[in-house]
Amino acid sequence: MLGFGGHFATKSRAYSTTLGALRADRAAYLREQAIAAGLVPDVGDSPIVVTDWHFVGREYPPSLPLAGGAA
Repeated sequence: MLGFGGHFATKSRAYSTTLGALRADRAAYLREQAIAAGLVPDVGDSPIVVTDWHFVGREYPPSLPLAGGAA
């Protein structure tokens, strides 16, 4: 670990970037890539509000197996 004897996650903030900063940069990069590929809309900083919900049922469809191996 380049002469640092501690755990990699406990490195000094002055020594290197924080893991939170790395995660934020990675999330921003992936979002930009998804927008460029047309996978997600570019909404900027505005929140997406979903106002239309539909109840579709309470049970599994007949084509899906039940959890736990029950038939």
